[in-house]
Amino acid sequence: MSVDATISAGSERLALGHSDPNFSHPGLSHPGLSHPGYPPRKRWTRAECQMLESTGLWEQQHLELIEGDLIDKMGKNRPHVNVTILLMEWLVGVFGARQVTQEAPIDVSAEDNPTSEPEPDLAVLAQPCLVYEDANPGPSDVRLIVEISDTTLAFDLGIKARLYARAAIEEYWVVDVVGRRIVVHREPRDGIYGNVASYGRGECIEPLSAPGRSFSVDDAFPLGVR
Repeated sequence: MSVDATISAGSERLALGHSDPNFSHPGLSHPGLSHPGYPPRKRWTRAECQMLESTGLWEQQHLELIEGDLIDKMGKNRPHVNVTILLMEWLVGVFGARQVTQEAPIDVSAEDNPTSEPEPDLAVLAQPCLVYEDANPGPSDVRLIVEISDTTLAFDLGIKARLYARAAIEEYWVVDVVGRRIVVHREPRDGIYGNVASYGRGECIEPLSAPGRSFSVDDAFPLGVR
């Protein structure tokens, strides 16, 4: 196990191959802001997205609103699908089928809610999903978020990690499909995670909300499943 004390920003630099603590990537630091050399970008709100969705304009498109940007939830490749199935199978066995959701919207912090409505690959809820009839689960309703990252690693380690930390989501896993590791984020405070650790082959992770139950990283990446 290795611990990265530079937390979210450091994870973003690590994913991009940079060790310089002053490095920042204009396309990653904040998706809704303009930067020199970049054209102005439209910052969407939930209300605008709901209005457009009601017109049928986005039929057969799967879009996710993150910090004012519409993210295309592209079609999943087989490694992404396989890892998702394996993680979901284990989570359901531990928490129950009605407390594990897949690509379902959640609320975040009050300041981020107007321009963000993430749909994490997997989320573990504090109560059965049927309790939430008229509204999304809020941050206090979420015990664990899992994002499966094959082509979105920098985004998930950077922008999404900060979004979930600002919402005080207590635990966030990023499953690095290419690197065959799981990066575990804990102890959110002041908009960042204070404890970020990377788990690789031969190591196990015990979710904060399921003491005594351990998930083996090897079980997410069995030999022959790619």
